[in-house]
Amino acid sequence: MTNENTPNHNGNGNGNGNGNGRCRIVLTGGPGGGKTTAADLFRREIGERVVQVPEAATLLFSGGFPRVTEDHARRAAQCAIYHVQKNLEDVQSARYPERILLCDRGTVDGAAYWPGEPEGFFKAVGTTEAAELERYDAVIFFESAAVGASKIEGGNPVRIESAEEAIALDHRLRGIWSKHPKFVIVRHNPSFFRKITFGLTALESIVADLLPD
Repeated sequence: MTNENTPNHNGNGNGNGNGNGRCRIVLTGGPGGGKTTAADLFRREIGERVVQVPEAATLLFSGGFPRVTEDHARRAAQCAIYHVQKNLEDVQSARYPERILLCDRGTVDGAAYWPGEPEGFFKAVGTTEAAELERYDAVIFFESAAVGASKIEGGNPVRIESAEEAIALDHRLRGIWSKHPKFVIVRHNPSFFRKITFGLTALESIVADLLPD
């Protein structure tokens, strides 16, 4: 299921593009993985064929939504992020039904940030893990630079995780997302250029498979 070199094209039951003539790809991974940079580069590379869906958590936290540590408040925050993420994707899907949706994180991510077991998150937002995984046609997972003992500061101004927390989140996220039948992991590389290049190659391969010319 997990492929560390080329995308795994086993299919996820959605058909081509969730039955709507387009595909939905999620870029995820631990903090400091480079996914946002990869999404922007890929959008520039293939132009109008792609619509980028921004990360809901960054939108909320940078807009004044409180970043808190108490468990009950963290649960409330993850529920809010889930609904914003879901509706952002659905709005862009409705506006651009023939384009590729490139999602900076997805609705599954909240399960890794949830205090407690992931099942509690899915129950709280009224869904299941299987249903949320099925929303996406493919997953590109960018391993956190913290896994390779590299610094993760910079890039996202709302990021507050320590290196240890980033590694733990990376593992939790991978544990959930790797259940997707089209899951590709982009390992940490001391050369960020090489890492992003591999990620872009994986994206191109998935798009070619899902939306052939």
